[in-house]
Amino acid sequence: MNNRNDFLVVYGQNLSVFSNNCSSYHTFINMSTPDKKYYNAFNLMPQIGPVRFRKLLAHFPSMQIAWEATFSEFKESGLEEKIIERIVDARKNINPDAEFEKLEKENIKIITKNESSYPKNLLEISSAPAMLYVKGEMIPDEFCIGIVGSRKISDYGRRVAEDFARQLSQNGVTLASGMAYGVDTITHRECLKAKTRTLAVLGSGIDERSIYPSSNRQIAQEIANCGCVLSEYPIGTPPLKQNFPARNRIISGLSKGVLVIEASQTSGSLHTARFALEQNREVFAVPGNIYSKNSEGTNSLIKMGAKSACKVEDILEEFNFETNSEIREARKIIPDSPEEELILNNLSFDEALHIDKLAAKTQIKTASLSSLLTLMEMKGMIRDIGGMRYIKK
Repeated sequence: MNNRNDFLVVYGQNLSVFSNNCSSYHTFINMSTPDKKYYNAFNLMPQIGPVRFRKLLAHFPSMQIAWEATFSEFKESGLEEKIIERIVDARKNINPDAEFEKLEKENIKIITKNESSYPKNLLEISSAPAMLYVKGEMIPDEFCIGIVGSRKISDYGRRVAEDFARQLSQNGVTLASGMAYGVDTITHRECLKAKTRTLAVLGSGIDERSIYPSSNRQIAQEIANCGCVLSEYPIGTPPLKQNFPARNRIISGLSKGVLVIEASQTSGSLHTARFALEQNREVFAVPGNIYSKNSEGTNSLIKMGAKSACKVEDILEEFNFETNSEIREARKIIPDSPEEELILNNLSFDEALHIDKLAAKTQIKTASLSSLLTLMEMKGMIRDIGGMRYIKK
């Protein structure tokens, strides 16, 4: 976005590339630990959101110790007295073991912020959930783009959504969306057709009964086999209206950038774009018919600095992402020495690495590394994108 201040005034404030074939991801690591049942128990209390979870995590050595804390110990953690009273009262009616058994029956796993399996992109945002409920497999540092848009999609929007979702997924990009009607469902369906990864972020529980919309229960099962269905909300949580803006921050938080396809001026998709902006993500918008209400939001985004996306290359090139996987494979780089191989193994196609960090990773002295990098750039192996920051070419 070029004009961030204008965007925030209008829409409000404070709100390693992987193989993308589903067959590559068939094993979910069992990360069950005794402390997770207490994460879940606290998460059943509406009063405990990301901010109060942070206070508990900072003060107590474990969630089990926090669960057994006294009123005064809760107060020492920084929680408000009225909130502590509610916690102490609610705790009497929650059996952590019984509640955790409900998750196991639904084949739902918990990933906490202190685990390596927690999405690295999501960790970057200030309001990252302390825990996620997941069905399927989460890849912690996958290259992901969020796609959002209108529920009541036009024929034009449908065609655009199908084309962008298909082409992005074919180029190895994981796609995140919210499994709502319209653009979201189209995005997930295209990934399922191509047998590529997709992430569905819900504003409800992810147990079968809570899936929203209910007509997408089958899609949710397919996504769990070919990606991940996730939520910060415990099982049994209905799709409450207030949950969806919070859900949108997770879609953008998981992603390197967000693409908006058709949105009115009041669309929730603009909330996702706003979160993306606040999280320092790229925002893309597809231009639309100037006479269509469904295009008012996307056209306004472009006027205020969002990047216009007329073809999939507009997104891929922004991240120096090869737009044809066959070409990338054909041009596979063969290192000429062990040092070159070491350097290539520590560089990626999409995220630049400064020479100092590369030196630390490879244990090659900076002077020697500088000469090697110059030679490798001449060979067409790597690229200096400025400031002595390098990517694979």
